[in-house]
Amino acid sequence: MFYRGGEGQWSYILHRITGIGVFVFLILHIGDTFLIMLGPEPYNHAMSLYKLPWFRPAEILLAAAVFYHAGNGMRVAVYDFFPQSIKYHKEMFGVGVVLYVPLMIWTIYLMLRGVLW
Repeated sequence: MFYRGGEGQWSYILHRITGIGVFVFLILHIGDTFLIMLGPEPYNHAMSLYKLPWFRPAEILLAAAVFYHAGNGMRVAVYDFFPQSIKYHKEMFGVGVVLYVPLMIWTIYLMLRGVLW
């Protein structure tokens, strides 16, 4: 029989992926902010790239990554401070999902309301 994983494995994998994504964004953000030292033209050009249509989905993915990474990090912190809570990891993962889904729906609505309607 093969190991099929579970909530713990998927939360671990997603936590690592979202951590890398947020880190990459942070490096890019530091880079585009650094451009202000080179003058207004390079900085304004970099800022104009953020207004391109393909960038909105990237912003939504960034928000999704930040929310998931932060929420899962808080869940892991609870395990660190209250080791007995580990026996409720499936329930805590479920609570995280129940909180994450409406938060993302609301975030997507706010981010797209000026674009779509």
